[in-house]
Amino acid sequence: MPKNKPQSPSLAQIMQHAGIAYNARDWTKAEKLCRSLLNAKPDYFDALNLLGIIAAQTRRTQEAAELLARAIDAKPDSAHTHNNYGNVLRELGQFEGAIASYNRAIAIKPNYAEAHSNKGVALQELRQLEAAVASYEKAIAIKPDFAQAHINRGVTLRDLKQLDAAVASHEKAISINPYFAEAHYNLGIALQDLKRLDMAVASYDKAIALDTGHAEAYSNRGNALQELRRFDDALDSYARALKIRPDHEYLYGSWLHAKMTVCDWNNHDANVAVLVTGIGQAKRIAAPFLVLALTDSMPIQRQAAETWADDKYPASPLPPHARTQNRKGKIHLGYYSADFRSHATSHLMAELFEQHDKAQFELTAFSFGPDIKDETQIRLSAAFDRFIDVRMKSDREIAELSRNMQIDIAVDLKGFTLDERTGIFSHRAAPAQVNYLGYPGTMGAKYIDYIVADPTLIPTESRKHYSEKVVYLPDSYQVNDRRRAISEKVFSRSALGLPTAGFVFCCFNNNYKITPHTFDGWMRILKQVDGSVL
Repeated sequence: MPKNKPQSPSLAQIMQHAGIAYNARDWTKAEKLCRSLLNAKPDYFDALNLLGIIAAQTRRTQEAAELLARAIDAKPDSAHTHNNYGNVLRELGQFEGAIASYNRAIAIKPNYAEAHSNKGVALQELRQLEAAVASYEKAIAIKPDFAQAHINRGVTLRDLKQLDAAVASHEKAISINPYFAEAHYNLGIALQDLKRLDMAVASYDKAIALDTGHAEAYSNRGNALQELRRFDDALDSYARALKIRPDHEYLYGSWLHAKMTVCDWNNHDANVAVLVTGIGQAKRIAAPFLVLALTDSMPIQRQAAETWADDKYPASPLPPHARTQNRKGKIHLGYYSADFRSHATSHLMAELFEQHDKAQFELTAFSFGPDIKDETQIRLSAAFDRFIDVRMKSDREIAELSRNMQIDIAVDLKGFTLDERTGIFSHRAAPAQVNYLGYPGTMGAKYIDYIVADPTLIPTESRKHYSEKVVYLPDSYQVNDRRRAISEKVFSRSALGLPTAGFVFCCFNNNYKITPHTFDGWMRILKQVDGSVL
């Protein structure tokens, strides 16, 4: 009798082997088997779906999108495939399409927690923050122990400036999974925003203990340590982050700034050359404020500002500001700052606010700094027609409030300094927006219309390096308060550790502004002036 021929494996059996290979992370074999199935049956859903997943996981994102779209054509009622397709579209930056895919997945499977959470991520990318929170909360309602959804919710609440709620969300994620490094990391960011800096450092330390390669945690830990004035520790933290990820956004500038803060000038010229080259290539290598102390190249300073503004605070998709036609009455000025308190900015400006002609101008302060009711803040509150605490409002909410109040001219007193809120102006808070005092460099943002300066600060030939139109004051752009109390204390040389005779040279700048070349010049001067000290 003739022997029976061995039967060829069925398509289902080949698919089963592909699944086993995939689960064993032998993706090459799994892909080969899937492609053989498609040769036999081009619309085989399971093969198209698995190939799409493999392509997505191997960063072939466009190919993944094409394969998953074919899989959906073959089986339109697969909620998981719609969800995966949404993830791929999100990776491609097609956020509206991603949301549509997540909605299809949810329509098929309403209790699909992952699809609700992923939809939240896409909404967050579109800066539809309230809608994103709602999506995360739907995911959490379906699956209360969904740690990633709690984290995503916390990140979005932080963007909405609901910082206490953000902390609680991350703490909930940690209670679900104490070993989730990302939860500890994001908790650290929210705590840092609340100026609970020691607690923030502790959270970053936990994230790093769980994930020793967490460059972002090292970098943000460095930022918190800088604020705590633990400069050597900050430098070490930045250096560790840089070793893990040399191209991490803006990290190189933070590291170099920390080196300057502790006067570590090793390889200074070479390091600055790397910085300048990176900025010239529009790389996200340094925050613009840090660049001012490292190079006097105005084209480079402008490029750094433009890169930062385009990345961090792109112009809002909101419609253009509705200008009021033939409006009568007072001009409504809005001043925006985190420093309406005992702070250098307010020490300079207090009397200016008081000197406004109230017959012609109406003044509103938008304060996003601490509400501490110190003597300066009480004085400033009295100088304004309205003093509004907007700490817990998002940038967009503050811009919308400004529009509703019909602010005519919005004056940003922060620029790109600590606690900046440039995003307010990216939403066009007022028809005219002005950069003044806090940051007298260019902001490189198309929505900042003017900068107030003087001919010394910005000589005529330097105007081309500013994206803003320059409004010149005749003498000095820097206002001063005539009512500031001056100490009557008389200092002696001996009390300050100075010799009884000899000329005393002084520098009242922060360490990071002192370059080795400047210091060399000082040393030459000291040598030539007998008995002088620095």
